[in-house]
Amino acid sequence: MPKIVVPEDRRRRRRPTRSGTVLSEELIVTTALRMLREHGSTGLTARRLGLALDCDPSTLYRYFRGMDELTLAIGNTLIGQALDGWSPSGSWRDDLGTLGRRIHAAYVSHPQAAVLTTSRVTGRANELAADEAVLGVLRGAGLSVTEAVPIYHAFIDQTLAFAALDAASLALPNAALHSDEEMWQSTYRRLPAATHPHLAEAAPLLAAEMVASAYPAALTLLLDGIASRLPQNSRSS
Repeated sequence: MPKIVVPEDRRRRRRPTRSGTVLSEELIVTTALRMLREHGSTGLTARRLGLALDCDPSTLYRYFRGMDELTLAIGNTLIGQALDGWSPSGSWRDDLGTLGRRIHAAYVSHPQAAVLTTSRVTGRANELAADEAVLGVLRGAGLSVTEAVPIYHAFIDQTLAFAALDAASLALPNAALHSDEEMWQSTYRRLPAATHPHLAEAAPLLAAEMVASAYPAALTLLLDGIASRLPQNSRSS
């Protein structure tokens, strides 16, 4: 038989936990984000989350059907953080650029959570609001719906892909992260021009460039590409 899910209006625990805390979806997600930050994805289990919240792990299933649903709620929360305080300015380029940077920053600020959630589709309110906002900006810029959809796809996937890549680097142990960054100095800058002429020429620039995120540059290239597809009177407005 399928598991009976407690209706949403009855999910909230009426009695506080042993420590006096009243559970809520928001509190569970916030605690899960903290556990991910401190212990990584392997440290997030119902048992450990129950210990952190001072409640029986079974209580969590009054709020979420399982840990996968909690994962989706975490992703939706990160998107909500990105949208918090954002409003359209009327300039398609500024609005799309700001949305991209906000979404990327929200995920990168929680690297362990980003690794878990960037590839997921939550179908929740904040995700829907972000998708509506991006499509609204593109349609407002003068693109038809058939033109806007593939650009929306490229924009969202590019933003989340860079967020996942940058978050995965930040989630590495410090020693591994430092080793990767040092490789640009210890190996690439020492390559002889006789065997690797292009790398030898670019090595000093690569050493400075490759330790930072490429998302700002990629976003600019995407915005330039979008501008080339817009009606002439919409390209700068």
